Amino acid sequence: MCVESDGCEIEGCSSSDEVRTLSGSMSPGLKSNPDLHPCKPGQKFRAALLRCRSPAAAAGILSFGNILNYMDRYTVAGVVLDIQRHYNVSDSGIGLLQTVFICSFMVAAPIFGYLGDRFNRKVILSCGIFFWSIVTLSSSFISKEYYWLFVLSRGLVGIGESSYSSISPTIIGDLFTNNSRTMMLSVFYLAIPLGSGLGYILGSSAKEAAGDWHWALRVSPVLGITAGTLILLFVPEPKRGSADQMGGRIKTRTSWFCDMKALAKNRSYVFSSFASAAVSFATGAFGMWIPLYLARAQVVQKTAEPCTQEICSSTDSIIFGVITCVTGLLGVVIGAATTRLCRQKTERADPLVCAVSMLGSAIFICLIFVVAKKSIVGAYVCIFIGETLLFLNWAITADILMFVVIPTRRATAVAFQSFTSHLLGDAGSPYLIGLISDALQQSYATSALWRFLSLGYALMLCPFIIVLGGMFFLATALFFLDDREKAEKHWPFPRQNPCKSSDERDCR
Repeated sequence: MCVESDGCEIEGCSSSDEVRTLSGSMSPGLKSNPDLHPCKPGQKFRAALLRCRSPAAAAGILSFGNILNYMDRYTVAGVVLDIQRHYNVSDSGIGLLQTVFICSFMVAAPIFGYLGDRFNRKVILSCGIFFWSIVTLSSSFISKEYYWLFVLSRGLVGIGESSYSSISPTIIGDLFTNNSRTMMLSVFYLAIPLGSGLGYILGSSAKEAAGDWHWALRVSPVLGITAGTLILLFVPEPKRGSADQMGGRIKTRTSWFCDMKALAKNRSYVFSSFASAAVSFATGAFGMWIPLYLARAQVVQKTAEPCTQEICSSTDSIIFGVITCVTGLLGVVIGAATTRLCRQKTERADPLVCAVSMLGSAIFICLIFVVAKKSIVGAYVCIFIGETLLFLNWAITADILMFVVIPTRRATAVAFQSFTSHLLGDAGSPYLIGLISDALQQSYATSALWRFLSLGYALMLCPFIIVLGGMFFLATALFFLDDREKAEKHWPFPRQNPCKSSDERDCR
């Protein structure tokens, strides 16, 4: 027998059972008391829901929400050719969709990071999901005369999704520690390539099933509202730093200004953030342009005709989506396993694995533009290997942050890393690639071959940025151990004054 928070008795509980109350506290099992009354059906249901708030279930729900986050983001990329024809815009105009989305995303990220370090995180997450779901659904009804309004709607969606990406990893960081945290973060960040790939598949499939590309934007909102409800019901709100401190308390919190100064002096955090920007630059450009690039390649090879119909072929988007899903799964799993193995050899394993995978990825991504003119199959093989190596570092980068940043700064650190990686990465890369492509097309007589080559030349910028990211990960490895040791000094002991600790120089 056990007792709910309002004093009713719940059947089916042993004397040693405990029930989690709505406030998150645990009520120990009590002996039978004649004053207790049986629980009503609604109270039993609520108690059953509360008992389901396990860390594993919470991580699963948060990962599901992350899949939807990225699935919604890349649904537009799955029907980009249809949108371009519908609104009659250029390459740079269509690239503006992703740029506006990412700009609003990165501007909102530090705000949500500040809120996530100070207020109820799961409420913020749920509100963000509900918001972007409603805006995405509404955007599917915008007519062709109002392309600017469609672009604006993508900016609003970016604000909603920013709340989720900034805060949800910190909840997982407070529910798990050590290798279990690495595993759970690997599952969570698996959602990035998996959700991105499903976005292409969902957008293309919904368009073909309905005969109208607008329906691609009407499926993910329903799933988003479902995910937001699950978060409210089943995800707990753990105490910040509880996993790292093993039950200890962090009694004081530093100011936002102090947090930012400390993060700016954290060299591992700074260099890994720059490396993340390089990854974001490449994935943002690829996600928007590779399906269109491959479609133009097939026109050049005369294996396909240019699209002149209202609904264009979705074959390349679907294949690219499947490849992204598979490579995402392989990359995250291989990355987690490789890091765990390499940690037995060196304590700098995390940044070194990221650096090697980035440099290897650059080689195969460069080969895409060499073989695409002659062989689409060869291009897909290079995409498969290049993306697998690129996706190796998603979860590892998040784990590096958890190692070198103290618990009360993690939401701010995740948010600001998201801000910088998007600012220097995919906020501008889709538009920049489109702009370069347009400029090259205007320099020569327009033809199917030159439209293909101009986009390929523009995309060749990505391998060089990836190599630069690998260099930043190597720089992270130089300072990783020192920064991790500094962060660990704060975990076991509460600080009496934010500016009277070994970190006081960061607060001045």
